[in-house]
Formats: sequence, structure tokens, C-alpha cells
Amino acid sequence: MLGFVNVFKPAGPTSTQVGARVRRIFSARGDAKLPVGHLGTLDPMAAGVLPLALGKATRLIPLIEDRRKSYVFTLVLGRSTTTADATGTTLERGDVPPGAGDALATAMRGFVGSSEQIPPMYSAVQIAGTRLYELARRGETVARAARPITIYALSLLGFDDGIARCAVACSEGTYIRTLCEDLGAAIGCPAHMGALLRDASGPFVLYESLMLEEIEAAPDAALIAPERVIPIPTIVLDGRGSADFRAGRLVPLPAGSASKHLFVRDSTRTLVGVGEAVGALLAPRKVFV
Repeated sequence: MLGFVNVFKPAGPTSTQVGARVRRIFSARGDAKLPVGHLGTLDPMAAGVLPLALGKATRLIPLIEDRRKSYVFTLVLGRSTTTADATGTTLERGDVPPGAGDALATAMRGFVGSSEQIPPMYSAVQIAGTRLYELARRGETVARAARPITIYALSLLGFDDGIARCAVACSEGTYIRTLCEDLGAAIGCPAHMGALLRDASGPFVLYESLMLEEIEAAPDAALIAPERVIPIPTIVLDGRGSADFRAGRLVPLPAGSASKHLFVRDSTRTLVGVGEAVGALLAPRKVFV
């Protein structure tokens, strides 16, 4: 088993629960200990694209260079919460200022670009080996170091009755809940995140995502080959070359191969690993078979 699955996660279950369901679907085909890797989890209340790596494809995650995320979300003005989203208890209430929609649209321009963001207490970031959300549930608050993020685009899609509909494209590690709080602060109003939908995660996009029921009905059709996710060339080695590659030995690099990394398939077109060009030779870096 080797490949990726673009799952549509509904609001409600955790990303871990969805991953476990996918593991059961594919484990029924013979691999009871199938590894499943996440390329960025979603909070339980969030929905959208949840990319998963299956089997030995988990070893390919570091080769996925495009880690940008894209979301649509609602920003609710007039109330801040303990979790910065709709699931938390109220911290502060305040009147929505007149012209809040226009003020938000203007403030958003200042958020585009590189900046730093402090992770929320209700997050999976670890401090001294403990998840922040575990500390928060115990009523503890600790200092958190700011982390660099990039907002590539941020726009207001609509505004009505104190609720803004927004879209953002951002770097990995950006917390939309914190962005909502910061946007509210920018116009002088307490705020929290309402609904959240991730419509893209790197090369995985919403319109190609599959619901769990669709994956269960046709697992083979849901499995995405690594070459469709990671844009590096594929070469085919003959019997001797693929045997040497599997054994961890350097093999001659086929003429015309200019890429640093290459997928390697054998004469039966089985994916046997990823090699790295070293001069005129190909060095095995990840061997699957």
C-alpha cells in the first residue's frame, strides 16, 4: 500500500478519528498495521480537505514542498471566547462598530505578507512535552513564542449582521482562530471564528476530495499515486538496475535526468523508491520494495 488520499473531513470528528476510519478501510485489504500520516490536521469543528499518506507514502511527506493552505471562514464580531472559536465560553462582549464591514476590508490589507503569530492556548503546540490545549483545559495559561507566518491573500466575501465571510490563503502553521481575534482587535471589537472550511492543502483541493463513504465504496479509485502529488520525474530501471537500487547500491543515472530527486520504478512499473542524483549516479534515498 503506497499513496495518498484526499479526504473530505466533515465537521464533528477529529482528524485522528477520520484517519483511523481510512486505516480500517484500507486495512481490510490485507495490511492490518497500515501507517497513516497527516499532512496538516483540522480541528473537530472544521471541515474540508484532509490529506492522508498511506503506507510507505508517509516517508514521502518531507518531499511535498507546497504546504500552503486555503480556507473560507466566518468571523463573528461582538464576542470573544476562551477558545477563539464558537465552541468556547464568552470572555468579552462588545458592540459591533458602525461601518465594521468597510473597516474590516481596509484592515485586511495590513495582514497580507509575512508576520508573526502567537499560537492559541487551545492548540496542539507542545510546551515542555505537554500540549497547549491540555494546559488550557486545566485553566492554565503559559507564555508562547510567536511563530513566523505568511498571509498570501485575505479578502472579505460578504458582511451581514456582524458576521463576515472571508477567504484566506496562508502558510502552514497559521491559526485562523487567532487571525479572527486579531482582525477584531484591528477594528476595536471582540471577535471569534465561526465556521471554518479548508478548501486546499498544498496540491490537494476541495473539488477532488472524497467523503469517507465514497472511499469505502471504491478504495482503489481513491488512492492517489505519489507522482500526482510530488512533481518530480519518474525513471524506469531494468532488472539489474532495480535490484541494485533495492539493495542500496548506486546505479548509473539515465541520460537526460536533470532533477535532483527522481521516483524509481522497475520494469513492471512498480514504484521501488526515490533516488537522488549524485553526479552521473543515482543514490537510493528511500527504498520501498
